[in-house]
Amino acid sequence: MRSEKLYLEDMLEAAQAIQLFCAGAQYPDFQGNDLLRSAVLLKLIVIGEAAAHLPAEFQARHPEVGWPDIISFRNFAVHVYFAMDWQIVWVTATQDVKTLARQVDLILKEEFQGE
Repeated sequence: MRSEKLYLEDMLEAAQAIQLFCAGAQYPDFQGNDLLRSAVLLKLIVIGEAAAHLPAEFQARHPEVGWPDIISFRNFAVHVYFAMDWQIVWVTATQDVKTLARQVDLILKEEFQGE
């Protein structure tokens, strides 16, 4: 089994990639670019998958992170892809991901500093 640290690093790397992908873009750019939408959605799925592998007790120690929402989003994206609301994906990618990246980075520093 992979360590919590590795799952958190996966989440942070995916969040940073999303920020890079979306840098300078506006919603119309995102909406009209299948490659960008697909890349962002894949990274959001990676974030949700990694979050789902973190133990419940670990998640409980960090209630500031919306673990259930992250995991639910991943499940929706994977199972109901064709009904995806791209406006929600955009807001998640351009607003929520920034917050998540800060939270995950802080957890990594607090819990795994020196490893």
